[in-house]
Amino acid sequence: MGKIIAIANQKGGVGKTTTSINLSGCLGVLEYKTLIVDADPQANATSGVGLDPQSSKNIYECLINGADPSDFIVSTDNPNMDILPSHIDLVGAELEMINLPNREHMLKFSLEKIKDKYDFIIIDCSPSLGLITVNSLTAADSVIIPVQCEYYALEGLGKLLNTIKIVQGRLNTNLAIEGILLTMYDTRLRLANQVVEEVKMHFQEIVFDTVIHRNTKLGEAPSYGETIIMHDAASKGSVNYLNLARELLQKNDLTKIANNDKKIKISNEL
Repeated sequence: MGKIIAIANQKGGVGKTTTSINLSGCLGVLEYKTLIVDADPQANATSGVGLDPQSSKNIYECLINGADPSDFIVSTDNPNMDILPSHIDLVGAELEMINLPNREHMLKFSLEKIKDKYDFIIIDCSPSLGLITVNSLTAADSVIIPVQCEYYALEGLGKLLNTIKIVQGRLNTNLAIEGILLTMYDTRLRLANQVVEEVKMHFQEIVFDTVIHRNTKLGEAPSYGETIIMHDAASKGSVNYLNLARELLQKNDLTKIANNDKKIKISNEL
């Protein structure tokens, strides 16, 4: 049975979609069958893997009309990686779901139909704490929280952690924090190093060892409709997300990699 992981942070621009796409891509390359669920009305994960967000195949029908998600899943060029696309119609889904019974569980009901087909299901959440995000946290087994290595990194993190606590208490008692992921790290900036130190000091063992560096190739890849591992496997961004995938597998006891071999060394030439 697959593990469902939500990528969530109500702060925009912290790397949720980049992480959803590229972590899924790397898990796929490592031969784990992975599904991206695009739960963001902006549909950036959908366009980021080369699909048209205006397609009739999207998650809206699954949430509102109870359609079987198997009929809406689309394969990608990345090995072992599929996607359940999003659409701008998802903006109105929250309003339509308000009067539905079990409105917080609609995504969970949908994903239960396909959970056995995948090793991992990665949910790309929208930058909000609305009903769709609550649905994502209710459906998930765990949550990864991307945190940008900049001044306002911790702003709003308390609200998200409080939301997670409420979901754990009322809707999903099994929800765990998979880890806090530091993103957009620039080694040249003193502030970035201070943010890394502060986050690790406050949250300690729940912070991933892997840090995602700023990398131009990560920004380029979506314009080609590709994951970073398919766009440029030798780039720093690709190495970072491969390390994250391997660390995630280790956390879940799915690999026998020794601790001292956990990191892939990055060449100074990259």
